[in-house]
Amino acid sequence: MKVKWLGHACFLVTSSSGVRIITDPYTPDSSIQHGEIRELADVVTISHEHFDHNNAESVRGRPVVLRQSGEVKGISFRAVRVYHDSARGKQRGSNTIFCFNVDNLNVCHMGDLGHILDEKQLEEIGRVDVLLIPVGGTFTVDADTASRVVAQIKPSITIPMHFKNEKVRLPVATVEAFLKNKPEVVRLDSSEIEITTANLPRQETIYVLKPAL
Repeated sequence: MKVKWLGHACFLVTSSSGVRIITDPYTPDSSIQHGEIRELADVVTISHEHFDHNNAESVRGRPVVLRQSGEVKGISFRAVRVYHDSARGKQRGSNTIFCFNVDNLNVCHMGDLGHILDEKQLEEIGRVDVLLIPVGGTFTVDADTASRVVAQIKPSITIPMHFKNEKVRLPVATVEAFLKNKPEVVRLDSSEIEITTANLPRQETIYVLKPAL
């Protein structure tokens, strides 16, 4: 499986058989200055209806667009309902976590999670090998809360997203606070990582990718 960070909360996950999944495609504007998404995909997952997460029309190839659980090309997508804030959605509404298995690896994209998970939500999520989690705060969990969520889930690999960089002008923090004092951090000079069951790290590891767009 290959995981490519296009930018913000948008990833391209490609299976060994060539199935292509795009998560939370954004609409570029003055606050999200990543390039336009021109990738082909078979599936697009949408965690919620904000402009920086729901631009399914930008994805090429006539993909199936999922906003709830479904199965496409033999891959089951499990939608876990959570909230965009810590007030049970009263501030920013709901959010959908998508969990799916690619090449025998359990992937979990948290969308704009805004709170610690409860036991029911953790049970629905189940075992996670690769966790894609927001860390920038303001609109999502901040560095401290994201760290607590990672500790709840215990994934083999964590890939942070939705944080400030030279192309994101939203009032969110950089990734640095989330990385502070973490024992295993790998900063890649690449937007893409290839993950297999054989190369999963023995110790929980954070991989920081560079945005492709």
